[in-house]
Amino acid sequence: MTMAETRPQQAPFSRVTVVGLGLIGGSVAHAARRAGVVRVRGVDTDARTVALAVERGACDEALTVPEAWAAGWFAPDPDGLVVLATPVDATLAWIAELAQKGFRGVVTDVASTKAAVMAAAAGNAREGLHVIGGHPMAGSERSGIDAASPTLLDGAYHVLTPAAHTDADAFRRLHAFVTSLGARVISVPAAAHDEAVAVISHVPHVAAAALIALAGERARSGGQDLLRLAAGGFKDMTRIAAGSPGLWTGICLDNAEAVIAGVEDLRRVLGDFSAVLGRRDAEALEAWLAEAAEQRRALPAQWVPATSALSELSILMRDEPGVISTITTAVGRHGCNIEDIEIDHQSEDAAVLRLVLTDEGDIGGLMAELAEAGFAPQLKPLE
Repeated sequence: MTMAETRPQQAPFSRVTVVGLGLIGGSVAHAARRAGVVRVRGVDTDARTVALAVERGACDEALTVPEAWAAGWFAPDPDGLVVLATPVDATLAWIAELAQKGFRGVVTDVASTKAAVMAAAAGNAREGLHVIGGHPMAGSERSGIDAASPTLLDGAYHVLTPAAHTDADAFRRLHAFVTSLGARVISVPAAAHDEAVAVISHVPHVAAAALIALAGERARSGGQDLLRLAAGGFKDMTRIAAGSPGLWTGICLDNAEAVIAGVEDLRRVLGDFSAVLGRRDAEALEAWLAEAAEQRRALPAQWVPATSALSELSILMRDEPGVISTITTAVGRHGCNIEDIEIDHQSEDAAVLRLVLTDEGDIGGLMAELAEAGFAPQLKPLE
């Protein structure tokens, strides 16, 4: 089963408005048009970017921020989705403004930290407004609408961070939208997300920048030919240091505690290496490097389903705050992948949640955790 074969045939939203048409926002808009969203609109502070987004086919129409508000693009729209592809501080301001000015629909974002976003969602809760944090784990050292691509998200992990107040149907529709872009959804709590990305994204950027700084210091102290010799592995390893300094300043500040903890852990690991090398212990040195090499080889390449075997997990649940978050977070914790979601309302306060799962992860462990949490999950092969 290919990624294209699993995409929904009908778009879960008839209108998608992307605010911020940079690399990620522009790519989301491109992919949404490819997925068949009826109307894709773009909003940006820069008039040139707005014009290019339409010219290059990322959006059906695009306006500057004042023009979009004046045109009524953020009026109540139960069938609409707003994607905030802006830095975290701007995302928080947008959530507050959308709530205050009466937008009613689904809102998600693409910021690389999630705790502050979900706190803003809770602090600006309104009837009919559904804010669900999101983070596509894709990117490039390039930036702007010029770098946007409809294929950037293909096979990428896309984290969603539902909370206790998250509406089940809003989550289902957003999940369907994200998978229609070609991405793979993982659901985790906001705090756990921020701790994880500090290690796999933020600290690596700091480490790459530190290596460039080290090479620059050596070059200035007499090794003038050092940077001219830099090639191959050095350039590959430090490529991400070319990212936007302003963007990464904001990211590090937004996730400061987790980044500091990650840097300190990296310092400890490098200290262990220095101690082994200082002892000239070849056996321990080789074991240290071998373990790292083995873990690196075990990292997944771009995701594709291992097989076409799918299972349907049915769970009778009460329609109350926190249920959808509890279930989807458990799925992500056990490494399982949700291919599709359906909610069948049995009564005003009860529903059956049906999840289509691929044959990845610890499904047995997931079933045990759900049972321990008081659910009665039923699993069957999906033909």
